[in-house]
Amino acid sequence: MQKMNVKAAAIAAGLTWAFYIVCAGWAAAAGWGGRIVDLFGSCYIGYGPTILGGVFGGIWAFFDGLVAGLIFSLIYNRVGAAR
Repeated sequence: MQKMNVKAAAIAAGLTWAFYIVCAGWAAAAGWGGRIVDLFGSCYIGYGPTILGGVFGGIWAFFDGLVAGLIFSLIYNRVGAAR
């Protein structure tokens, strides 16, 4: 089993989650998916259904996804090494 590149996995997870959150915020600004933006707006300060709110949410989401990707890849490498 190959080891996962921890840095690359963390950055990829952060960028992917940030892209989703920005797109959801901008879609909500156009009138679609407001409930999901309200839900994540309770976690990400400044996130809302506006263009600027989507950017703020994307910044928060990048760091959130970065930490999640880091934790996932470290666990993956640890479990893989135990085999």
